[in-house]
Parts: sequence; C-alpha cells; structure tokens
Amino acid sequence: MTTATDEGVVHILWMNGGLGCDGDSVALTAATQPSIEEIVLGALPGLPKIAVHWPLIDFECGPETGADNFIEWWHKADRGELEPFVLVVEGSIPNEELNKDNGGYFCGFGNDPATGQPRTTNEWIDRLASKATAIIAVGTCATYGGIHAMQGNPTGAMGVPDYLGWDWKSKAGLPIVCVPGCPIQPDNLSETITYLLYQVAGQAPMIPLDAELRPKWLFEATVHEGCDRGGYYEQGQFATEYGQPTCLVKLGCWGPVVNCNVPKRGWMNGIGGCPNVGGICIGCTMPGFPDKFMPFMDEPPGGKVSSAASSAYGVVIRTMRKFTMDTLNKEPKWRVRGPELKTGYKKGQ
Repeated sequence: MTTATDEGVVHILWMNGGLGCDGDSVALTAATQPSIEEIVLGALPGLPKIAVHWPLIDFECGPETGADNFIEWWHKADRGELEPFVLVVEGSIPNEELNKDNGGYFCGFGNDPATGQPRTTNEWIDRLASKATAIIAVGTCATYGGIHAMQGNPTGAMGVPDYLGWDWKSKAGLPIVCVPGCPIQPDNLSETITYLLYQVAGQAPMIPLDAELRPKWLFEATVHEGCDRGGYYEQGQFATEYGQPTCLVKLGCWGPVVNCNVPKRGWMNGIGGCPNVGGICIGCTMPGFPDKFMPFMDEPPGGKVSSAASSAYGVVIRTMRKFTMDTLNKEPKWRVRGPELKTGYKKGQ
C-alpha cells in the first residue's frame, strides 16, 4: 500500500459523492489509449509514480477493510499530509444552501470524524480545492451539471466550474479541467489524466483548454467533422428511419454543432460511437445539455434549413459525380488487345 509519506507519489483522489450514476467510473475501465492499468502501474515512460484512491476498484472500500480506511485518504489531504494530489470529481454539485432550514443534505461522501455524521460533497470540495494541485471534473454532470441540472430540478445542481468559479485556479495555477460526456469517452479521460500527470511531473506544458475548459485537442472538432455519415449530408441524403446508413440529422442528430470526437475515435478500442452504430448525437458533451437539445428525437431547428439546402445541392452533386464515376469505371481505350500500340507512341519515333 502506498503511504502518504512516500516521496514522489502523486495521489489521485476520486470522489464520486456528487449527484451521478458512476457511469464515468465504469466507462474508464474500458480505456485503452492508455488503459487505467498502464497509468496505475507506471507503464508509460516518464510518468510519475501514482496512487489511485478510487471507490470503484479500491479494496479499502470493501466490508472487510472498512470504508473508514478509504475515506482516511481524504482526511489526510484535508490535513495537508498528501502532496501533491489531484482531485477528481464525478457527479454534479447540489446547492446545499437550499437545505439550511431543514437540516438535511442532498449528497455526501464519508463521515465527519468529529460528529460521525455524513460530510457533504460541497464541504469536501470547500476543504480540498485550495490544497489540490489540479481538479478534474469528470462527465457532464461534474462539468456542467448534466441531467441533474435540468430546469426545475429541486437540488440546484451545477458543475464544478459553476461551484468554484470559471476562473478558478489551483495552487499550481491550473484551471479546472473538464472532460464532459454522458458518460465520458474512456480514452478522452485516460489521455487527459496522463497529460496532467506529465504536467505535474514537469514534462508537459500547460494543458490547452477551450473556453468551456475542455481539452482543445479532444473537443475542438464537431461530431459531424469526424462522422462516417458526413458525406451523405453533403450529398443531401438523409435517413428517414433508424437503420439506414445515411445522415441522421432529420432524425434529431445534433452532430453538426456538437464538440465531440466520439465518431472519429470510436468508443472502445476504436470501435463504436453514437452515429457510427446508428444513434443520433444528443449533445451530451455540451454545457447546454440536456435542456437546449430536447426533445431529442425531433429534427434540430437549424437542421430543417441546412438539410433542405443540402438536398437541393446534393441532387446536382450526385448527378455530376455519377457522370464522372461512370467514366472512371471504364479502362482506357488502349488497354485492349490489338495489332497497334494505342498510347500515341509509334515505333521508330
């Protein structure tokens, strides 16, 4: 077991006590580029030694060892005994101010040793944020509030940037790093964790983030730009029912305006991804999800105009391409058996 006094160890404290389903934790187990095993075992050159405290797999969460042993790592971090550590937050953050008058709470993580009562997720973040070297918000719930932050929700749920502030910086000068997805694409998260670990070790520059605090290299392109069905959109060919191979915009796909690399990267080991397997994009990596993308199965408002334009343009394009294709599907005239050389070259020239 790694102890808090081990030198050169980066501790990762994974807190899934927010409002969430643990889907992001489960998704990470499918990562291959790199895998969580490669990260934990230090199989990548130059990666610092790490100790992962993760409820999904940590044996200290089991009944024979007792959850108190696991939560003690959080208390050590709170007391300043872990240095450095990266705080990973999974699940949205409720507004516990709404509970001031009723004495309750929305979610917690472990118990307060002084009172024996559950310690809220909010209190943990308040205690640990200033001491963490970096904070990673994992999944759309933790990044932007997600499903729990829909209009009318009773918890006042929000993402970590909404809770701490979008301009928040860690003591190492790092902004909150958001890896959205419902759930996250596994390799997107493992790659981001790896980048931050190299940065903590002084072997990588400041992580490049977009205005929504997402890693730029993972989220700068749209679903449409990496989609296998993009060519059908250009040619004005749209699916009218599920199971057809053409563009899914008319069925409710938001791919042309959603920042996500899943069609390009696949879901697991390069395979899968929503449009790749016939599913529409519902915008789960976007700050406006889900409110701005509902109802999911309706054609997006902009899709009506763009698909109409593509349909008209596509007829012309398909006709021209068909004509060219017909000519290219025939061999050149000199590739036939005969007494003469038909390439324009004559003997004696």
